[in-house]
Amino acid sequence: MRGLALLVLYTALSLGANAADLVALKQGDMAKLIVADAPKPLPEVALLDETEAERSLSDYKGKVVLLNFWATWCAPCRKEMPGLDALQAEMGGDDFAVVTIATGRNPVPLITRFFDETGVKHLPKLRDPKQQLAGQMGIVALPVTVILDRNGAEIARLIGDAAWDAPEAKAVIAALIKGPA
Repeated sequence: MRGLALLVLYTALSLGANAADLVALKQGDMAKLIVADAPKPLPEVALLDETEAERSLSDYKGKVVLLNFWATWCAPCRKEMPGLDALQAEMGGDDFAVVTIATGRNPVPLITRFFDETGVKHLPKLRDPKQQLAGQMGIVALPVTVILDRNGAEIARLIGDAAWDAPEAKAVIAALIKGPA
């Protein structure tokens, strides 16, 4: 059965899958992926980086973005973060980025320690300390991962942790980067 599932994934990829075709790619942890009926614009909220400088998700426009909400105290986040880091290391670039946002009270020293302990080297240390973005997006549990299209609109959401460096997740990301045929 696993071989058949991978055949479906790669067939969808070869046909130039887009956001609407994500349903066909929902295998493994990606079965938890909730595909939006239509792209949902995100609110404009200032985020903070590790130097306290303000950042914005609009910095990533033009890229497919895997936006992960997490916290230093979150055990499933600790399990998931190395896979997110591996995904960014392998697929990140001009067309794709993994963007992590620590939501709530997560001081920079704790974030740095979390990244060091989990071996994370390729992810940004963005923060949403007052949970403005998380609140406006309806994030009530962690981790939550939201996939954004190249215009910065939400096209899919996964609640809970996932193996983001697994073949199924990479197939979803590759299909979105490729876009429609």
